[in-house]
Amino acid sequence: MARALRGWWGLALFLPLLLTGCATHIDRNGEVTALEEVEPVHYAVERLAPRTYTPPDWPEMLEARVLLPDTPPDQRRPAALLVHGGGWQRRSPDDMDEIAERLAERGYVTVNVAYRFAPEHRFPAQLHDLQRAMAWIHEHANAWRIDTDRIVGVGYSSGAHLVSLLGVSANVDALAEPHGGDHARLAAVLGGGLPSDLFKFDDGRLVVEFIGGTRAERPEAYRLASPITHVDADTPPHFLFHGRWDGLVPLDHATDFHAELLAQGVESELYLQHYRGHFTSFLTRGNAIEAGIAFLDRQLLDD
Repeated sequence: MARALRGWWGLALFLPLLLTGCATHIDRNGEVTALEEVEPVHYAVERLAPRTYTPPDWPEMLEARVLLPDTPPDQRRPAALLVHGGGWQRRSPDDMDEIAERLAERGYVTVNVAYRFAPEHRFPAQLHDLQRAMAWIHEHANAWRIDTDRIVGVGYSSGAHLVSLLGVSANVDALAEPHGGDHARLAAVLGGGLPSDLFKFDDGRLVVEFIGGTRAERPEAYRLASPITHVDADTPPHFLFHGRWDGLVPLDHATDFHAELLAQGVESELYLQHYRGHFTSFLTRGNAIEAGIAFLDRQLLDD
């Protein structure tokens, strides 16, 4: 028995190391075999007290967690809006804290936000929250030395869906928050486990409660809520990572979305994690996030 237990513990310790290297990284030219090795800069980080980003008349008071990197004082820096997953109705910004810290250490001002939950608040309430968060970031751009042309979105699962939808819907009037202003444009998106086409779900509870009806009952809302339907030449570049064994958000959400982005001339990279499902793809995300941050850096540098 002791020997068996030692074997299981050894496997548990070894499995994350085994999974780390099991991925396929694809861009428009096919598989990415190697990237230029750049030693990343690591900045000290100041953590601000959580603060409300919504106005007093908003349906719900929502908070943001802000990290400020200690970059040279004469430089504007990029920012990242981070959005957690949870089926649009649970979890918290806690899930994105580690990724926010990693981005902040690399020089990004990070804004890790809460948003309204379904089913009490239906789509597009959550998207409007993010649009309001973007306006709030712009309001603080001078104080936090943010280059507002270099704001990226980062999320996982329903959070990835929301930041991608924010990115693709800048020109979709039906999705605009009336008082958000023209501040919702993202320079790039890093999303994992992203539900890109809500029509692909078999009227599951989470999606029905998010939209407020089935596909047959609310087809236009499903279309508006599906990032893949809004892709055009103005869509921001996307880095997508996805578990090949994902049974909650099947793999074709990523592969079809990646193909549509490329078809519209949009930069896209797809990082396929082998032997992962939906949750293990996030829990063993390390190399995917590193590759994703490198992608973001390249897009912002190109700008």
